[in-house]
Amino acid sequence: MSSDARLTSAMLVGALRRRVGAAGGFATIMAKGDEISGVILIQTLEKGQFSGLFERVSNFEGGHALMRCGPTLEEGAEALDDYLARRRRSDPDLWVVELDIPEAERFAVETLC
Repeated sequence: MSSDARLTSAMLVGALRRRVGAAGGFATIMAKGDEISGVILIQTLEKGQFSGLFERVSNFEGGHALMRCGPTLEEGAEALDDYLARRRRSDPDLWVVELDIPEAERFAVETLC
């Protein structure tokens, strides 16, 4: 069992918010999920511009990875909103966290994986 197996989703999201804030960025919880084991989606932005959507998933080594998911940048904001609404309907325990900081994906990987 890996050492982060004991960390709850709420703890991971809290740590991510603190790291991003300490680096001068913004981290906003768009949808609060299950405190213990909710799936975490990360919506990345840089200077307010959407740059990607990622999901924390289990990997084959017993740890976690960040996987790109959802609509492409070209599909636009409406497609993203529809995707997030669909995911929340099918999984009300889902977290959606928005990060607005340069290299947002790096912060998410370093904190959640």
